[in-house]
Amino acid sequence: MTAFYLCQKIFYLTINILDRYLSVEMVPSRELRLVGITAMFIASKYEEIFAPSSKTPQNHLQVDKFAYISDWSYSIEQILVMENSILDRREWYLTVPTPYVFLACFIKASTPDEQEIFT
Repeated sequence: MTAFYLCQKIFYLTINILDRYLSVEMVPSRELRLVGITAMFIASKYEEIFAPSSKTPQNHLQVDKFAYISDWSYSIEQILVMENSILDRREWYLTVPTPYVFLACFIKASTPDEQEIFT
C-alpha cells in the first residue's frame, strides 16, 4: 500500500482551491474526482518546499502519483489540463488564508511565553 505524507496545510488549501473552483465552474459528476485530485496536486506543489518544476521529468512522476491515487481513472495529461483550467479560472491566485493559518495564529497567541509562565 502506498501512503502520501502531506502536511495539513495542503489539505486546507486543497479544500479552498476545490471550493473556489466549483463556485465558478459547473463540473460534471464524472469529473469531480479529477478536480479534487488536481486541486490536491496544485496545493502540494504550492506548499511543499521541494516541489519539482512542471517542465522536468521528475514532475511527471509526481503527477503519476496523483493519477495512481485516482486508481488511474484519469491520465497524467488530463490532470495537467485540469491544472491549467483551475489555475486560469483562479487567475493563478492561490495565496489565501485558510482555517489552518488562523488556527496556528490563535495557538501561538494563546500559548504563554516562558517569562509569563514563571512570573
